[in-house]
Amino acid sequence: MNDNVRIGGHLSIRGGYAKAAETAYRLGAGAFQYFPKNPRSLTVKDFDRRDAERCREFSRRNGILSVAHTPYPSNLAATPGDDSGQYERTVLSLRNDLEIAEACGSVGIVVHFGTYKDRNPLQGYQNIIQCINEVLNGWQGEAKLLIENQAGDHGDMGMTLEELVQIRKLCAAPELIGFCLDTCHAFAAGMWTGDGDQQFASKAEKLGYWDGLAAVHFNDSKYPAHSRKDRHARVGQGHIGEQGFLQLLEIKAIRKQPLILESETGEDGTYREDIERIRRWVKA
Repeated sequence: MNDNVRIGGHLSIRGGYAKAAETAYRLGAGAFQYFPKNPRSLTVKDFDRRDAERCREFSRRNGILSVAHTPYPSNLAATPGDDSGQYERTVLSLRNDLEIAEACGSVGIVVHFGTYKDRNPLQGYQNIIQCINEVLNGWQGEAKLLIENQAGDHGDMGMTLEELVQIRKLCAAPELIGFCLDTCHAFAAGMWTGDGDQQFASKAEKLGYWDGLAAVHFNDSKYPAHSRKDRHARVGQGHIGEQGFLQLLEIKAIRKQPLILESETGEDGTYREDIERIRRWVKA
């Protein structure tokens, strides 16, 4: 197994986008993730383009990949025209996130599959397709919209490879859409059941999921497979464990993508210890 794997964690942009890239470099990371703006709000941000350009150039010079994570209120499955206005705000916010990610030179923007609570689930899927199409209409940048699989803690949507692949196929511009695999979510949903799972990798290959993979949230799980609980643990310290991650790292499509840690940090307040742990696994 080669060790040319880019690993990093989710970093703060309190000091700016370029500062986050510099922090990743100091940690010896080859990748990092960031919120392009306030993670609790869908307000469109008038961002500092010079800072974003510095982030792009610093990352390019040092071989660092970055990924933007959209704010939590983003919901691809929101209903257009309802009284909450969430659909319209999600569309504008996601387009803003794409513009920030593009300016920072990022791979793309990660957005959760979406939640829909009404009786007709088909309408929820139609909302997702409509939302993605509206966000990407006329988009000319290289940054992609990356759909993240879900754990099942907020409903049944986004828990299977079939859903993810089919939504991408049905959108107007599938070439602008990719996937972010969250290992904890996949484990919690039963999409992948850890060490000994003999079906996940081949099924993903057959469906064409690997063709769209662009980022991986490399998280262990505080709960067992099929728990439907989205509770991250540090890699190797949860129910997935070292053997489960070693199995994932055998998959070339996963090793090629930025591996992003989203759990709690080590005692030094950084992801340095976990980054080194994964590097040892890669070299094993």
